[in-house]
Amino acid sequence: MSLATLQGDFRAWLMDGSLDAARRIGRAAAPGLSVYQNNYRAQLMACLAETYEQTQAWLGDEAFLAAAATHIDANPPSAWTLDAYPAGFADTLDSIYPDDPEVAELAALEWGLSRAFTAADATAMTPEALASVDWDSAALHFTPSLAVLPATCNAAAIWAALSKSEMPPKAVALPEPAALLVWRQDFTPCFRTIDGVEEGAISLCASGADFGAMCGSLVETLGEADGIARAAALLGQWIGDGLIVGTSE
Repeated sequence: MSLATLQGDFRAWLMDGSLDAARRIGRAAAPGLSVYQNNYRAQLMACLAETYEQTQAWLGDEAFLAAAATHIDANPPSAWTLDAYPAGFADTLDSIYPDDPEVAELAALEWGLSRAFTAADATAMTPEALASVDWDSAALHFTPSLAVLPATCNAAAIWAALSKSEMPPKAVALPEPAALLVWRQDFTPCFRTIDGVEEGAISLCASGADFGAMCGSLVETLGEADGIARAAALLGQWIGDGLIVGTSE
């Protein structure tokens, strides 16, 4: 048996307990194979539990471990680091709990916070730097840690309560679909709920449109006075949150 074949059989045994692979590896190795498989699954379980602490608290240990086992069976590791393995768990939860959207959205928020923590560093733009910017043609550059997640329910409030070891609120749908803004400010992952207007403005700027185009879009949506006021308020909010790391013309 070649080394590549042996490695392939060992991987097959770890992922799904293939008896054919075990037989090819050899009877003498059988007693140790289960140990390796248990260690493999335990490491992946621990990786998911560490990332999705509040999701586990919301579901309960038994339901969380069952969902994690389902995810592990369907999604073997494919990256060089376990840091990437928790990606996609929210999708697994969405398929398991289609009638409980807060479960997948809670997990998506936790993964977003984890990714924000490890995102590339960038220096936020200071309020003093605003004076030198030509806002008619300036394009905004957002921090690399920024992510925008869909929000249809109060998963953010559930996470906030669980993270403080408080009684979480009952899961309820939001009055209208919104979004969660996730980013890292200095060394702290942050999030807040945003409305459709702000989500649209961020999407427009992230696509490369300049600030003047964003203002024009807000004026078209809200009217001249409200649109201009909202554009100024959003810029101030983004600067205060550390979301803007520079501009270009």
